Amino acid sequence: MYKSFYGAMALDGMNFEINEGEIRCLIGENGCGKSTMIKVISGFHPFDSGELYINDKLYKKITPAESIAEGVQVIYQDFSLFPNMTIAENIMMYATVAEGRTIVRWKKIREKAVEILQRVQFEIDPDTYVSKLNVAQKQMVAICRAIVQNARLLIMDEPTTALTNREVERLFEIVRRLQQEGVSVLFVSHKLDEISEICDSYTIMRNGKNVFQSEKGDGKMPREDMVRYMTGKKFTSETHVYVKRDSVPALKLNALTLDGAFEDISLSLYKGEVLGITGLLGCGRTELAETLFGLRQATGGNIDVSGKNTGVFRRVDDALKNNIAYVPEDRLTEGLYLEQSIADNVIARIVRNYAGKCGLLRMKALKKKQREVLSSMNVAGMVPKNPASSLSGGNQQKIVLMKWLASEPDILILNCPTVGVDVGAKSDIHKIIRDLAREKGVAVIVVSNDMYEIMQTCNRVLIMKEGRISKELDIRDTTMDELELLAAE
Repeated sequence: MYKSFYGAMALDGMNFEINEGEIRCLIGENGCGKSTMIKVISGFHPFDSGELYINDKLYKKITPAESIAEGVQVIYQDFSLFPNMTIAENIMMYATVAEGRTIVRWKKIREKAVEILQRVQFEIDPDTYVSKLNVAQKQMVAICRAIVQNARLLIMDEPTTALTNREVERLFEIVRRLQQEGVSVLFVSHKLDEISEICDSYTIMRNGKNVFQSEKGDGKMPREDMVRYMTGKKFTSETHVYVKRDSVPALKLNALTLDGAFEDISLSLYKGEVLGITGLLGCGRTELAETLFGLRQATGGNIDVSGKNTGVFRRVDDALKNNIAYVPEDRLTEGLYLEQSIADNVIARIVRNYAGKCGLLRMKALKKKQREVLSSMNVAGMVPKNPASSLSGGNQQKIVLMKWLASEPDILILNCPTVGVDVGAKSDIHKIIRDLAREKGVAVIVVSNDMYEIMQTCNRVLIMKEGRISKELDIRDTTMDELELLAAE
């Protein structure tokens, strides 16, 4: 299979197969072509050349309708649900449209939805609006929608990204039950430990090609071998060694409170330090990060920046004036201008600095800065003039990081900085975080539920539970297993 975009080869002679009732995992670095291959199979992207066989039927080109008719269903990371519609309406949406009826039979829709919900043992009111669901519940709705379409091949793109450990276990139960019913599942993920637990076989991609393919029954592959096939190199574990430089904290919180989210949060963060904040979903960690950037206004307490009492941040400008940068978890809606060029995205935060007296941009200096920022990280397949939307998810995250690092912040807040990022890019980002703290003295907060990430980047970690700090640990005195247990308590 061959497919190119903007002159860049996304699929370069890719070979792939999956059998009935097989759970196959597709892994590879960001930009290796995984998403493109999924969209080719589903008919979203036409392929340039090659052959596509589905159920022994040859397609030289395929439309989304033909793919769905062959039983192919894709659950993307955003689930593609309608938030202003009920669970039942979402589950039956495609099936109802396919019937081509003029009048909608609401009673039948609800009955069929209830039947599917019972089939996957998902106990919930089908009349609940999707906008009121959490991530795990939305995913279950998306699975139910695929089942009602008589899915024979279910493709799941990064299905566990925002799930807790318990929710992941529940998802795996559903996947295994579908396998017993003869459904094939293509599991696309960067979480190598989860891959080993759920998958029968592996296909590993690099640079648009499959560099390794196992078969069902070949046994589990060691993590080190997966990483080597994905990246072509080996990675070693490294931690952040913090040496205290100043007696005055770069950031200090005094009994900071946000009603309904967190309360009485007191902490100190010093230059050159990387502080981890972790906890289960709903513990208040994301709300705390957003409050420190002025996206939410605290209802109590105060914030000190470099020894100066700033009260609480009422808006984002307050945080920016104190040279605080924030990399959000949701890069698509909060981090990027998707239709603008990659080059323009990386200087979006600092573009005003290059405006002259009449408001005209000093283009020569701006272009020089663009080149400098773009060269600061390795982004596979990047063409600076192309839109940010042309990049894979992990590479988009790198662009968000570049944008904020271009402003040379004193304090950097990272909210799940490697969510949906492959092992190679994750290692790169972790090194960038450590280097920022060690070499430039940036005070860094890493908010994450990835304990491996916390261990790799931080020197100290705070565990949040029900809106409060329940535990503080030095990374040298703990283990990843202990962190996971404490966070889950």
